[in-house]
Amino acid sequence: DEEAMAYLGRVIAPLAVGYASYSLLYDEHKSWYSWLLRAVVGCVYSFGFIKMTPQLFINYRLKSTAHMPWKTFMYKALNTFVDDLFAFVITMPTMHRLSCLRDDLIFVVYLYQRWAYGVDSRRANEFGQVGEEEGSEALPAPPQAPGSTAPVDADGKPKAE
Repeated sequence: DEEAMAYLGRVIAPLAVGYASYSLLYDEHKSWYSWLLRAVVGCVYSFGFIKMTPQLFINYRLKSTAHMPWKTFMYKALNTFVDDLFAFVITMPTMHRLSCLRDDLIFVVYLYQRWAYGVDSRRANEFGQVGEEEGSEALPAPPQAPGSTAPVDADGKPKAE
């Protein structure tokens, strides 16, 4: 997550500053407060986009979508649908409508990743559980030391290789 946020932050931060500068120079505002409010809202929408993309980055790096459960995926799908419905039914600012479209963009990319990479059920999730393979029971992931990726023995000490 941190690596994805760092990459995207380097791209989005200058774009947000550029948007605020462009708005100050070329758009009409009633006051400085009006411009500041519009610039801050633009930044909130921009950084909201950044907060949604680490999942896509993780999927790309692992070439798997196993770490997103089906229930979470369905929640995101319903949330996207409801956002779109209200964005086009209720009168609202254009910036908010665009933020709903960015949700759709993220959702479509995730659907593509789910189709392209599939779900690797052999990969351990964040709780150390491994999915079931045909004809076998689910096996727990090997024990690991906290904050480490190396296997540990029964006493919790890293195994020597």
